[in-house]
Amino acid sequence: MDAAEVTGLVRRAAQGDQRAWQGIVDEYSGLVWSVARGFRLSEAQTADAVQTTWLRLVEHLAEIREPERLPGWLRTTTRRACLAAARQSHRESPVDAAEQCSAFDHGGHTDDGPETSAVRQDQQVLVRRAVATLPPRHRALLGMLVSSPPVSYEEISAGLGIPVGSIGPTRARILGRLRTALETAGLHDAALN
Repeated sequence: MDAAEVTGLVRRAAQGDQRAWQGIVDEYSGLVWSVARGFRLSEAQTADAVQTTWLRLVEHLAEIREPERLPGWLRTTTRRACLAAARQSHRESPVDAAEQCSAFDHGGHTDDGPETSAVRQDQQVLVRRAVATLPPRHRALLGMLVSSPPVSYEEISAGLGIPVGSIGPTRARILGRLRTALETAGLHDAALN
């Protein structure tokens, strides 16, 4: 669909044309669902995020200044709805990201003494604090990178709106920042292995 067609649909839908609204939904439903599924939310949370996206469009349809950019608006709105759903369920909190990362979570060792367990818990607290200092977008990326089951780079790209080729370098910068923060806090590489 070209820009003129999108603009026409948006303007007619904003004036109450049900056929135009249905045309928008038909054209962009796949996009909205694709972005929402990239977040690996539960089925109900995904459906809620999609519904929230369409509700936001209904609420703001008349205010959209550049109707030809509707696909980008829908992507952004869907991502925000998904991030809100993830925050609400605590699925992508900094604590969860740190707990899921095997380099930081050495749980399950029954032969560890109380000193080792205490040191490990202190390390986990430091890691959680370091993760909490990251910008929300970096925490979301880190959470997706360490999620189980694994999330593909394509799904991460769709979910966070970053190019697939940027995920690896961004991951390296995030981990470098975490490593520096942990070293400053007194946690050295040996403790991370």
